[in-house]
Amino acid sequence: MFDMGFWELLVIGVVALVVIGPERLPRVARIAGLWLGRARRTLASVQDEIRRELKADELKEILDKQARSRPLESILEEPAKRTAKPASGTEAARAPARGEPPGAPDESTSAARPKERDTSAS
Repeated sequence: MFDMGFWELLVIGVVALVVIGPERLPRVARIAGLWLGRARRTLASVQDEIRRELKADELKEILDKQARSRPLESILEEPAKRTAKPASGTEAARAPARGEPPGAPDESTSAARPKERDTSAS
């Protein structure tokens, strides 16, 4: 912020010693340090708040842009469209029967598997 070197600070210190005097200089320096610390903390909190607001604005812009390019309805409808499309291979040629779930095995695949016996009837 200020471009002050060692020699500038030394000149300010000597002038303060002459003007204020050696008795009151430590007390004035302590008070000036306290005020400087408060000012730095206030400045840091303001900067942090500005950064948070900028990030919130950027996030709002990103969300608005995504909402405009791909509405929520299309995102929600997309998984339903994926499950409605048959997979590749033999399943693509076979349409599910009425009342049959889309992923249910057909007769050709169930014939290859042995049927389970009902053990409760014996």
